[in-house]
Amino acid sequence: MSTLNRDKTGVAADTVSLPVEGMTCASCVGRVEKALSGVEGVGEVSVNLATERASIHLTAPVDRMALVQAIQKTGYDVPATTAELAVDGMTCASCVARLERVLKAVPGVETASVNLATEHASVRGVADTDALIAAVKNAGFTARAVDTTVQSDEVTDKKDAEQAKLKRDLIFAAVLALPVFMIEMGSHLIPGMHEWVVTTIGMQRSWYLQFVLTALILIFPGRMFYAKGFPALLRRAPDMNSLVAVGTAAAFGYSTVATFLPELLPAGTVNVYFEAAAVIVVLILLGRFLEARAKGRTSEAVRRLVGLQAKVAHVVRNGRTIDIPISEVVLNDSVEVRPGERVPVDGEVTEGHSFVDESMITGEPVPVEKIAGSPVVGGTVNQTGAFTLRATAIGGQTMLAQIIRMVEQAQGSKLPIQALVDKVTLWFVPAVMLAAAITFVVWLAFGPAPALTFALVNAVAVLIIACPCAMGLATPTSIMVGIGRGAEMGILFRKGEALQLLKDAAVVAVDKTGTLTEGRPVLTDLEVAPGFDRKQVLAQVAAVESRSEHPIARAIVEAALQEKIELPALTEFTSITGMGVIATVDGASIKIGANRFMHELGINISGFADTAKRLGREGKSPLYVAIDGRLAAIVAVADPIKPGTSEAIAALHQLGLKVAMITGDNTYTAQAIARQLGIDEVIAEVLPAGKVEAVRNLKAAHGRVAFIGDGINDAPALAEADVGLAIGTGTDIAVESADVVLMTGNLQAVPNAIALSKATIRNIHQNLFWAFAYNTALIPLAAGVLYPAFGLLLSPVFAAGAMAMSSVFVLGNALRLRRFQPAIPAVAP
Repeated sequence: MSTLNRDKTGVAADTVSLPVEGMTCASCVGRVEKALSGVEGVGEVSVNLATERASIHLTAPVDRMALVQAIQKTGYDVPATTAELAVDGMTCASCVARLERVLKAVPGVETASVNLATEHASVRGVADTDALIAAVKNAGFTARAVDTTVQSDEVTDKKDAEQAKLKRDLIFAAVLALPVFMIEMGSHLIPGMHEWVVTTIGMQRSWYLQFVLTALILIFPGRMFYAKGFPALLRRAPDMNSLVAVGTAAAFGYSTVATFLPELLPAGTVNVYFEAAAVIVVLILLGRFLEARAKGRTSEAVRRLVGLQAKVAHVVRNGRTIDIPISEVVLNDSVEVRPGERVPVDGEVTEGHSFVDESMITGEPVPVEKIAGSPVVGGTVNQTGAFTLRATAIGGQTMLAQIIRMVEQAQGSKLPIQALVDKVTLWFVPAVMLAAAITFVVWLAFGPAPALTFALVNAVAVLIIACPCAMGLATPTSIMVGIGRGAEMGILFRKGEALQLLKDAAVVAVDKTGTLTEGRPVLTDLEVAPGFDRKQVLAQVAAVESRSEHPIARAIVEAALQEKIELPALTEFTSITGMGVIATVDGASIKIGANRFMHELGINISGFADTAKRLGREGKSPLYVAIDGRLAAIVAVADPIKPGTSEAIAALHQLGLKVAMITGDNTYTAQAIARQLGIDEVIAEVLPAGKVEAVRNLKAAHGRVAFIGDGINDAPALAEADVGLAIGTGTDIAVESADVVLMTGNLQAVPNAIALSKATIRNIHQNLFWAFAYNTALIPLAAGVLYPAFGLLLSPVFAAGAMAMSSVFVLGNALRLRRFQPAIPAVAP
């Protein structure tokens, strides 16, 4: 990062900020500062150990890599960062390949990934953004740095303006091309049309008219092809524009010579192909316009996420409520949220009460109650109540901003399957130009009379039909739509490659606590003996357990409080180690403990024998309650299974997957839960390191493994798995270690994510098959291989139409993923 300012002399000075890794003490700071100060052109240097950044004031221009190398020579490192560039001017896959090659050649660049669908370049390394932009410019494109936090309105406006310009150019070209097409092609297709043209306009004058109209088309709407195509040829890096430029220029140039200097052409070859040049431009503009519309729809998911942000916040300052843009909200601001409004920033409720629709984050349809102390997320919708919150995250740190950034980064990523496409498209356009040249030579040497005409028409057809747009769009558009659809369903792909890897999972390994279960003990069972009142028994038991900090005791107390039961007075309390407790509540003697405690007290528990067996099968340990010497109740506290878990596991089985549970809990409880849910394999009583080993063993036994977890102890296993899926309600460490984040706490998102992965990769395969099969089949056809046997040739006009429709087909097929439906619907909490 650098900022331009002026020193006291008025000379422009540059301040460069670099991150530095490896510093541990003040002497490290001194060594880095000394090394940087020794670089020619460097003035003041300030290195901060706490922030691990170096601020370098330059007195003269200095190559950024010289600064990086100076730091590296001292034994420290400058970590790579990722720069996002918006690139204008790309039209096909060969542009992508060339840009990546150019960017990778910039000193300090480690990796460069260019996405044709998003028109973004993601560059990782230590190179300066200005150097990257300059390299893009030298390659014949334009670029600008973009903020990855949100998509700005400026980007949307630019896309809309580009689409509007394409529409204007298309209409202009179509209006001018229509009479050209009617005069020339109509003379061949419509009976009597040729004679009408000859007798009314005259053949030579009709050629003059076609020349004027076609020239206007090529000069104005068609100029973009020549402005980009010929310079690319001169740089020996031809692209799609080069193919169109050479093809239409050849057709127009030949026709112009035939019109004005026919004596230069061999006898029998004087003919015009103005309609080919004109209609080719129209059809390719039509294809580009349809592409622009479709590409706009592929990023709608991110735009909808951006649209969820509130624009204004009601902030309380100095005792007054003022309305300010959310960009001006600062941490700890007190913000009012009124009924029906979107929550402007992440925060914690300080006063008020309401229900908030959080479906945009979790996918859950039921509004969540918010009281003082409850967390709220920016972008969610307040219902009927009003409340005040304290801002805890603003700007790019809010959950919504992070989700947007995550989705954008994943959408711009490349899948392993794209590597083949990149290799092919790198040499594809030069190969097509070579094929066109060979076609021209073969027809000129061996074709029937007029050989020059046949050679020209077929060479132009080869150039036009082989534009590799469909190849370049096949993968990124499907990725964009698939990941965007996932975001709408509460499934965030942090890494694009997870979209491909997830579909091949053979085993889904699941952590128990917090993933299959709620992650906290609750009162699940309370049955009372005849003659006892349930509410009264719960009140007395909760009063006794209120003296204990044990999780089981807290669960019983919380259950009583949720039922709004007032706890009676406790006068005596005695804990018997390993057995239970004895207490006096409102004069009644209360004894709570396991079966052995009741046996010792001489109390018969056979009345609850059936219930105890059922609880045992469910992996629950029952407690018994005796009041005044009589058996009063049986109680069980357990970590309950989350709603929808059994349906999710059934859906995973339907997808042909095995389900394994890896847990640190005891084997007996784990086996009981596995029986309830139909889990195939149980690995219990394992430590965090043991979970990693368990994942490795599952890989060796079954193949690719997807692991699902939510806690800090799950982070190593999430990283070890082929695909790690983190429950979004879990810890930040787990989320950071995962490839996919499930914003809803329900396991039902897992089969949905796998089904979406399968659908997206299937869609990519369809697109790639179409793109490659199309070019493989039609290039020989355009070259005229069917002419000797069947007398069939492909007109350049039809070649242009086929090329445009190929890209539209790929985009349209990718957009089908927007209608993807979840494997199972969301489960309300």
